[in-house]
Amino acid sequence: MAKRKIIEIDREKCNGCGLCTTACAEGALVLDGEKKAMLVKEIFCDGMGACLDVCPVGALKIVERDSQGYDPRAAHDHVLKTRGAEAAQRVHGAGPSIPAPFLHTGCPGSMARDIQRGAPAKDGAVTGSVASALGQWPIQLHLISPLAPYFDGCDLLIAADCTAFALGSFHQDLLRGKKLVIACPKLDDTQGYVEKIAELLKNHTVYSLTVAIMEVPCCSGLLRIVQEAAKLSGTPLPVKKVVIGIEGALRN
Repeated sequence: MAKRKIIEIDREKCNGCGLCTTACAEGALVLDGEKKAMLVKEIFCDGMGACLDVCPVGALKIVERDSQGYDPRAAHDHVLKTRGAEAAQRVHGAGPSIPAPFLHTGCPGSMARDIQRGAPAKDGAVTGSVASALGQWPIQLHLISPLAPYFDGCDLLIAADCTAFALGSFHQDLLRGKKLVIACPKLDDTQGYVEKIAELLKNHTVYSLTVAIMEVPCCSGLLRIVQEAAKLSGTPLPVKKVVIGIEGALRN
């Protein structure tokens, strides 16, 4: 066994609401005979924490400890038996060998949906280009240097990859006047992300720290990465959360 991120349940806090059991697409959580949440098997938990945001009493958290690795095939088979084929299609990381509709694979955040918009503007209604507010390069967390001088004395925005596409006014409402780092907590190899962000915060004067995420459950993993990094850095910097709806609205 190796150390990895996995769910931990505080049984004293758990009120037996069961919301976490339905939020977990991998079927890793159930209520036991005492109406308390419990982990079915370690191999069913992907460590992404989609269940955290639905818990009304804060009984769940992601910890790093020695554990069996997440097994998407086993999780898929488990959900297939307990919830059926449609639910099994939502299992994170199950892979292309598992039959699924073309429009819906992976976690609930991958569910295909059509977003209805108003009629597009007539040709010629928009004149000129909209200026970019991007102030540095690179921006992907894997590529940035935590020692880059442009981070000194900045307001920092750490945004999930999809946010700039969902929010039409991303540059104007979120990015203007800030330095940018982007990442995806689901698709990136996030190993070392906490330490890299912490190093950036320790080596520079950062005036403010904003995290922009999508409303889908798996995206909250980016917020937890940044919160852990801020704590590790030792800097008393509050983390401001901005949530963007799939249809493009700022949630807060």
